[in-house]
Amino acid sequence: QLQLLESGGGLVQPGGSLRLSCAASGFTLGDLAIGWFRQAPGNEREGLSCISNRSGTINYADSVKSRFTISRDNAKNTVYLQMSSLKPEDTAIYYCAARRPPWCSSAVLLYDSWGQGTQVTVSS
Repeated sequence: QLQLLESGGGLVQPGGSLRLSCAASGFTLGDLAIGWFRQAPGNEREGLSCISNRSGTINYADSVKSRFTISRDNAKNTVYLQMSSLKPEDTAIYYCAARRPPWCSSAVLLYDSWGQGTQVTVSS
């Protein structure tokens, strides 16, 4: 059974950093495109970043470009999202998701499998 598990969320002060992890089980994460999304209360789920199956394509939303970095470690079957210069408006539940066409998309509906999410709170 294909499963994704996010970890690494927490409370951080503005300007701080966090690294989120997305660990996969039941499939080889390297065969798929992996996206990171977030959803704040009252907002739609927002695509942040995506990495294609062979890391040939990496995309970022304008809201996080230059602050967030996506990477993958296929040996650990894990994708990471390094977040820096965090702002209060980055507060949300962060999700990773996988899609079997192994190329990137920011569209929520094009992803097949989702993790349960991890809370990130940026506050002083």
